[in-house]
Formats: sequence, structure tokens, C-alpha cells
Amino acid sequence: MSLVTMGVDTEGRIAIASYPERVKVLNARRDPEASISIMSDEFNGDWVQVDGTIEVLYLPEALDGLVDYFRVISGEHSDWDEYRQAMTDQGKVLLHLTPQRWGPISCGGFPAHLVD
Repeated sequence: MSLVTMGVDTEGRIAIASYPERVKVLNARRDPEASISIMSDEFNGDWVQVDGTIEVLYLPEALDGLVDYFRVISGEHSDWDEYRQAMTDQGKVLLHLTPQRWGPISCGGFPAHLVD
């Protein structure tokens, strides 16, 4: 697994922006079954594994989804035309993971009976 920034779109899919040559994209093309580990912001905090099917969207189809991805993780951009051009210039792709299973929620490194 690799560390990524992700968001959840309006359809409940986990969205991840990447580049076509990254291993995560090559793996998704080879096998659409994927897992992601979602961790809390705190060290030793909660985390959960989500399993599902992953789809790779390439430009130009990915462009509107990349805008949605940015909005979910960062809010509004000061210049959407500039953002769209940057995504095009960089050749970005968008990964959509549709969750099928998840869990269990882990309570960091402590046994469950020691966590509030």
C-alpha cells in the first residue's frame, strides 16, 4: 500500500488522484479488487480497512471527478480553469474505490478494553 490523500464523492466512492504510471494505477488496471487503510490524524489512533472494486478514469473523462475530489478535500479553488489545466498538463487520473466490505475498526495499538 502507499499513502494517499483521499476523499469520498457524492456516490460514496473513495476518490484518489494519481498519475497513470504509478504502481497503484497499474495494479488497479490489472485487478479491480483493492483495499485501502484509512487512518486517523493521530498517532496510534483508530484505523479501518476498506475493500472494494476500483476503477481508473483517464482524462478527459476524469476531469469533472478531479474537480469534485479537490472540493471534497480542500474546498473551493481560486481558479477552476487553472486547476483543470494543471490536471490536464500533469496527465492526472482519478481512482474510484467502491466499498464492498470494511472493518474492523482498530483502536490504535491499545487493546479495546483500554480505550475510552
